Amino acid sequence: MAQGISALGKLRLGAAAFILRQAVTSTGPTTANTLCQHGLDMLAAGMASTAAHVFRAAIHADPTSSEAQHGLIRALRDAGRIEQAIGAAVAVTDLTPNDPLAFTELSISLQQAGHLPEAEAARAHARLLEEEMQFQTSPDEETLP
Repeated sequence: MAQGISALGKLRLGAAAFILRQAVTSTGPTTANTLCQHGLDMLAAGMASTAAHVFRAAIHADPTSSEAQHGLIRALRDAGRIEQAIGAAVAVTDLTPNDPLAFTELSISLQQAGHLPEAEAARAHARLLEEEMQFQTSPDEETLP
């Protein structure tokens, strides 16, 4: 069996290094969006750890990018770094306390770590936020003709 990195592996690592070099030299929403797309590509290619680095670079470029935050959580989970995924998910819930997706991500990460009561509490909170959002966007039945 051959040892070392395959040619495809070297190509992937080279692409990841190029993407990260670009991230270091520029910032802003466009850069963050581009990096998020590269991060998703890395996830699709099975390169979760590299994707996590790319999503961190996207967050550095635009700390308000929820796509980058959620991508980082997914990449960390896929890389098997569950405790880091939980930390990232908690950070997202702090940044966006009214976002049901943030609490759903936290719930999934907690569940994978075996913290089932905490996972269910986070999921219940996500459901509550979803219901509140539906209530706010529903027309008021009393004012209908």
